[in-house]
Amino acid sequence: MTQSLYFVWNPSEGIDLGFFMIRFYSLMFIVAFGLGWYLMKSIYEREGESLEKLDSLFIYTVFATLLGARLGHVFFYDWNHFKDHKLEILLPFRFEPQFEFTGFAGLASHGAAIAIILVMFYYSRKIIHKPILWILDRIVIPVSSGAIFVRLGNFFNSEIVGKETTSSLGVKFIRDQYSALEAVDKTGITDPKAAYEAIESNPQYITLLNDVVVKHPAQLYEAFGYIFVFAILFYLYWKTNAREKQGYLFGLFLVLLWTVRFLVEFVKESQHGFADNSETALFSTGQWLSLPFIAIGAYLINNAFKKAQ
Repeated sequence: MTQSLYFVWNPSEGIDLGFFMIRFYSLMFIVAFGLGWYLMKSIYEREGESLEKLDSLFIYTVFATLLGARLGHVFFYDWNHFKDHKLEILLPFRFEPQFEFTGFAGLASHGAAIAIILVMFYYSRKIIHKPILWILDRIVIPVSSGAIFVRLGNFFNSEIVGKETTSSLGVKFIRDQYSALEAVDKTGITDPKAAYEAIESNPQYITLLNDVVVKHPAQLYEAFGYIFVFAILFYLYWKTNAREKQGYLFGLFLVLLWTVRFLVEFVKESQHGFADNSETALFSTGQWLSLPFIAIGAYLINNAFKKAQ
């Protein structure tokens, strides 16, 4: 079957203010955390909780998300590298084969989820003085909304792409196919941005564009699924008595969000985790990590209904 329709994706890195570049990936995180704070503010006002406690929650959640996501990537997906380069775990540099600023290239949502849950134990006991499931039932609303923007950030970064496809939904991720150095080398254009633009639109480099593999936009599939997860949780909290069934919203979040992740993994390129070393592997690393969350969520939903009877 021949590919008849596809979308070429070569976004700019961000909004160039002249003296500063606001990268779209970073902007998506800012939107995620900002919207999350606003959603929790509404929830705390409804519950009669102090906004001072919300400030603490915001700080703890940001810290847990970033640190947990980083450590999740290190241990679940790239331990073979980091075990010999431990300074790179928490430093945005690569020291070998030469010193290079890399940023924190590698964040794993499973690690963020584990860290947030652990931090909520402390927050529930020491700050808000409520059961752990009380805060987890509520924080999943902003977390699910944030997940949408994180995946949009991945799309802007042309990372976590899908497998090759002949679907009309396919996308040519130019920046996934060619690194900046490769784009410069193959076009002879010294500016990486100009080199990417030439591959995208200059007929002189049509061969390079033709060589870009058409892939599933797995990030958008996942973001689309998370929109429904957020909408369901938001509706249940505000329009029903679901929040009174302790553990129900958190359990539903675990089942819905990680089921979306599990299903999208079937069309996602391998992230080279601990379970992705074989072509015959039953599931990917992301799928194996999702299954315990789904199981725990099912247990919490069942338990919430039993207590409500």
